[in-house]
Amino acid sequence: MSWETQLDKWAAEYLPDLKIVNDEPMSRHTSFRVGGPAKRMAFPFSGEQLVLLLDYARACGARPLVIGNGTNLLAPDEGLDRLVIDTSAGLNRLEEGTEPGTLTAEAGVSLARLADFACKQGLTGLEFAHGIPGTVGGGVCMNAGAYDGEMKQVIACVTVLFPEEGVKTLSCEEMDFGYRHSLMSDHPDAVVLRAVFRLSPREPEAIREKMKELMARRKASQPLEYPSAGSTFKRPTGYFAGTLIDQCGLKGLTVGGAQVSEKHAGFVINTGTATAGDILSVIRQVQDRVFAEKGVRLEPEVRIIH
Repeated sequence: MSWETQLDKWAAEYLPDLKIVNDEPMSRHTSFRVGGPAKRMAFPFSGEQLVLLLDYARACGARPLVIGNGTNLLAPDEGLDRLVIDTSAGLNRLEEGTEPGTLTAEAGVSLARLADFACKQGLTGLEFAHGIPGTVGGGVCMNAGAYDGEMKQVIACVTVLFPEEGVKTLSCEEMDFGYRHSLMSDHPDAVVLRAVFRLSPREPEAIREKMKELMARRKASQPLEYPSAGSTFKRPTGYFAGTLIDQCGLKGLTVGGAQVSEKHAGFVINTGTATAGDILSVIRQVQDRVFAEKGVRLEPEVRIIH
């Protein structure tokens, strides 16, 4: 019996309220707007559902992939023979924490909403996250950051589901945050359930002004009018990826509908008709040219899914 048949039967019996869709295009769930159909996509609305679903999915060979807004993913054109679990629709509860100056957010909460909520509470520290298009879960996993801010600076603790060990709540120190790295980088099967953020009081007007300033800088320098996954490459030690790419004359490099942005060389964009194959080809060509001319091997910040 195929894994999807097993999953369908199990879900009908044990999680009848869980929404599961067949052959759902990944292009609807990734910011690149590319990707073929996922054989099954589920939309849990509670942490309990997610835990049960992950446990059974692993047991039946469904190779679960947990996503938020899909803003850092490149999904293949041929689709995915696996279960994709979208947390952005149902796992998005956000509230004040139990201690003063703290907020608790589930994995599917968007970073923009989190920053707005903090602003309304008169809490500063998340202004940098306002323009990052991902969710709390993804932001924690990769220690998302921008404009001298990063998740490491504002995380108090994270609740994580480990396949073998169950649910654990880990301190910021235990999360081992680094540049685009966390404990989750070394445990790819683990899943963020929620996080607690520790912030500082400040006037909401000043917080809002800072967010507006950062958004204006972002709009001026980044190709936000095109589908992309943000910065395509990690910053190599001692360099800036965009500068290296520009110095190699690669701005405007095009394969099909994919292009190295002429506005910011660190972004590979979908000009409207790109396939995942086009995007991957541009990424590989950029890596090869930069390595050949500069001796630096660029590492994708984008997560390439199989």
